[in-house]
Amino acid sequence: MKTQNGRNAAALRKAEEMNARDTLKVNEKGHLEIGGADCVDLAKKFGTPLYVFDEAYIRRMMGVYRDTLEREYGGNGLVLYASKAFSCEAMYRIADQENIGADVVSGGELYTALKAGFPASKIYMHGNNKLDYELEEAISAGVGCIVADAVTEIDKIERIAAEHGKVQNILLRINPGVEAHTHAYIQTAKTDSKFGFSVADGTAEEAAEYALSQAHVCLRGFHCHIGSQIFEKQSFVLAAEKCMAFAAEMKERHGFVTEELNLGGGFGIWYTDEDRKIPPEGYAEYLEALIGAVVRCADGKGLKRPFLLIEPGRSIVGEAGITLYTVGAVKNIPGVRKYVAVDGGMFDNPRYALYQAKYTPVLAARANETPTEIVSIAGKCCESGDLICTGANLPAAKPGDLLAVLSTGAYNYSMAMNYNRNLIPPCVLVKDGRAEYIVRPQSYEDLTRNDVIPARLSEKGADGGKD
Repeated sequence: MKTQNGRNAAALRKAEEMNARDTLKVNEKGHLEIGGADCVDLAKKFGTPLYVFDEAYIRRMMGVYRDTLEREYGGNGLVLYASKAFSCEAMYRIADQENIGADVVSGGELYTALKAGFPASKIYMHGNNKLDYELEEAISAGVGCIVADAVTEIDKIERIAAEHGKVQNILLRINPGVEAHTHAYIQTAKTDSKFGFSVADGTAEEAAEYALSQAHVCLRGFHCHIGSQIFEKQSFVLAAEKCMAFAAEMKERHGFVTEELNLGGGFGIWYTDEDRKIPPEGYAEYLEALIGAVVRCADGKGLKRPFLLIEPGRSIVGEAGITLYTVGAVKNIPGVRKYVAVDGGMFDNPRYALYQAKYTPVLAARANETPTEIVSIAGKCCESGDLICTGANLPAAKPGDLLAVLSTGAYNYSMAMNYNRNLIPPCVLVKDGRAEYIVRPQSYEDLTRNDVIPARLSEKGADGGKD
């Protein structure tokens, strides 16, 4: 039987080769292995559900972007790890060791990065509605730059920076009007978007003029991000060209020299065989195309080549992660569908519920068996839409089987929740067969830590439930 998610031994080995991921393989026991660690052993030691991350792959991806920027642009730029993909202290420590920066989109991500010892000067702060206290924390910490997304935010930055006796560097998030070919929910540079100032309607220029008039705000340049899970290079190139054209207009009309240009991220990754598989070094081509566009435009328009920033997140950590589950109930509805339920669900991976994301599952202890049926992987939440993937081609699964879902490193733990008061799974980092927690398991005590019973509800004879 051959389907889009076929996963017999030959298909798995082909996927390994295409992944160019040296530490993802099927071992001699027929078990899936990541980072030199047998998934069966990981499940026995840490339990399930369990997020597992391959450290070597993460470092390899960071190095590809960093080295390409150095080689093709003389190092005149900085790679920023997009924290929203997966944020924890260990990730910031790895990013710092790999000599890249980080972007954060909340006070919580900023706090986590600083707690890990990440240098504030290499942090860029994002968000379309930053709260006053988040801006206060960012400015007082000395973040390298804040990406402003509203005129009212420029006012807030001006006021808070003045109170601290500082001049805060900012970029303006602009909307170049490039619609990437991706899901509507993750397109961010359409004309109708909650993000950024539109170039087309003149609001980007007006915001830039306003920022330049402030005493405690230093406009360094511009930022754009056209969406996520994008495979075509031309969308990125077009965005770069439009941003550089805007930079040229700002110089001609206002004498403003764009010192920094941040072209965001959004590079696509492999989830199923419907996606193009790009080996780690292949992502250099995307950055090379961006750099080429910036250089051509800068030189052709007589502009200074700006300090260039990019913000990969998913492409750094997405394929580095898998999630392990234990199969529970198996329910067959003849002529309709077969459900294979696991001990996780939308509380640890809400992406299917949000926009029907697709995944490739593998029976981790039976990875070299031939698939025999098409099933839907269901979660344990009390929601009909609690599915992890549909159309999965697997050997006949039975209760107790270990199921691995591939490419779950991005936007899984970071979007996890306690729906139905389920516990958010822990995270483990593996390298050379060694596995260690980077996020410990939640306990029921953690779950109820902030619960409060008002004194009046504890009084004897309270009649809240009487007829």
